[in-house]
Amino acid sequence: MQLSIIIVNYNVREFLANLFDTLYKAIEGIEAEIIVVDNASADGSQEYIKQNHPGVILIENQVNAGFSKANNLGLKRAKGKFLLLLNPDTLVREDTFRVMMEYMESDSSIGMAGCKILNPDGTLQLACRRSFPSPWVSFCRITGLSSIFPKSPLFARYNLTYLDENQSYEVDAISGSFMMVKREVYEKMGGLDESYFMYGEDLDWCLRVQKTGYKVHYVHSTQIIHYKGESTKRSSIDETRHFYNAMHLFVKKNLSGSFLVKLMLRFAIGLRESMAYASARKTIILSVILDTVFYNLSLYLAEHTYILSERFRGFPDFALPVVYTIPVIIHLLTSSVMRVYRRDRISVLPVLAATVFSFVFLSATTFFFKDFAYSRGVLIQAYLYIFILLIFWRAAIKLFAGFGNETLRPRIRTLIIGEKPEAEKLVARLSGKFPLYHTLVGISTPLLSETGEKVNGVPVIGHISNIPKIVKEYRISEIIFCPPGLSYNRIMGIISENSGSNIEFRIAGGQNDFLVGKHSVTLTEDVPLIEISYNISLPANKVIKFVFDYTLASIIFLLVLPLTFTLGLFRSNKGELYRILMQVPEVLRGKKSFVGPSENDYLEGLYVGKPGITGLWFLEGKEDEQKLNLYYAKNQNVWLDLDILGKTVLKTQKH
Repeated sequence: MQLSIIIVNYNVREFLANLFDTLYKAIEGIEAEIIVVDNASADGSQEYIKQNHPGVILIENQVNAGFSKANNLGLKRAKGKFLLLLNPDTLVREDTFRVMMEYMESDSSIGMAGCKILNPDGTLQLACRRSFPSPWVSFCRITGLSSIFPKSPLFARYNLTYLDENQSYEVDAISGSFMMVKREVYEKMGGLDESYFMYGEDLDWCLRVQKTGYKVHYVHSTQIIHYKGESTKRSSIDETRHFYNAMHLFVKKNLSGSFLVKLMLRFAIGLRESMAYASARKTIILSVILDTVFYNLSLYLAEHTYILSERFRGFPDFALPVVYTIPVIIHLLTSSVMRVYRRDRISVLPVLAATVFSFVFLSATTFFFKDFAYSRGVLIQAYLYIFILLIFWRAAIKLFAGFGNETLRPRIRTLIIGEKPEAEKLVARLSGKFPLYHTLVGISTPLLSETGEKVNGVPVIGHISNIPKIVKEYRISEIIFCPPGLSYNRIMGIISENSGSNIEFRIAGGQNDFLVGKHSVTLTEDVPLIEISYNISLPANKVIKFVFDYTLASIIFLLVLPLTFTLGLFRSNKGELYRILMQVPEVLRGKKSFVGPSENDYLEGLYVGKPGITGLWFLEGKEDEQKLNLYYAKNQNVWLDLDILGKTVLKTQKH
């Protein structure tokens, strides 16, 4: 047996299916075995392998045993001269295994090697060649010196960014997503250290290879694509905690001989862990800081404003530490209970409830702490400021920075690359089911003679040798590959050619029934729209929308409409804005909304809102009217309404 391929799978069936397609092409002419160790997946991975790949050796774990333990089970079963640890969320070229084995056989000192690994956007995945975390290397990485000076051998040693990625050479360590090792080396050093659940075991294994007298090499002459982190996205595993626990373990195990080295590295790892924790919660931290600042600013303003109008002399000096700490802590705790602070969004409505509740609570507690019950007038005035300022900063960030807001997105312009029959199947699969804001621009095929033809109404716009030109000319933002008939060598070449162009590359898997991409797996089969909760039907959204519509309509009716009507009498071409403004009375009568669907309140029995005097249908045209109405109903909120109104005004001014 020449080669044993060990794959640890956890809930990434679609990625695994695509990987199998590339594996079978890559092992042609090679005596090889494929071993999959499944860590108790709940997505049907085990059943899929049994039904579709009976030749694959499947080891079924009853629990998630972790990366190291699962790989060791596969290594014990393996019979190959070369042993390969390969992640399931990867794609390999047809020549990958042959190139790697020939490279390792050419030099007896090489014990382990890893190939060039690309991100889905075609850029180099930096972890595929790196150095061990010495004190200086860690310091440069933690302080950002390695990023500031990526071409410096002094500062950029961790990811070796000063070395040419298109050359092969010896390195300290390679990525655990692709590690090829000779059997005699494995038998000398043993399997992975099972103290590592996930992360760190690849660094540890590379170090052990070198302790046995062999070298670790990075090989540029073949490459794979690695989607990275797909298993952790599909589990409740705390990825950050496991990563930094692994780093602590690596330092403790391998660098315990030097107290200074150990101390510095643990400090660097701890600092990095704190930064990662803070980064994951930056929205919460920002909200707490701004709430604290504006809350105490409101107290200060209320105190000094009230001094001017009453006999109140201000807070005494001894009370200031309490006045400017305890009330804001009460408010922050109340806001936490009300779920004001969340990682993924900046909330507006919950802060209203939290402000009212903290006001009532603080007013009640002054009965028990008479020494601090200075003035109810100051408290009421302070909370008036608090109410305004806490809403203001959130609204400002949502409106002007677009943070935490569902805004209109530009259409994703999609190019399909593949042979005509396969492209035709995919176009038929996507027809009528492609998500909103996707446009099938065209198809690129390997035959130049097919340029100008149409496939199910979609034009063939060029040959695959001209992809960079097509991308630029047609403003392509997404490319979908159809692998049958299109080699993975060619696919990776196209990805490399267009690296850095901010394109989402996706690969059609199976019988074109799913698309694997960097951010998601999309099913192309028809899924009925049942039991879907739309924002437009939520009671709170209905109330806010009614208040917004009636308030804005009243202002326009009293201040804008009389002048608009008068000017319209003297104009023959009144324009779209005039037409829209003349429908404001319909909003006041409750017949229409400022923003909504084009006509009906219901679409196939589903409530999508009152007809709008403007909406996505006005901005995008009526070609995809049904999809636009559904999208709006699902995502409706006051910020989206404001966004649509603003773009409506801009559009009317262009005509």
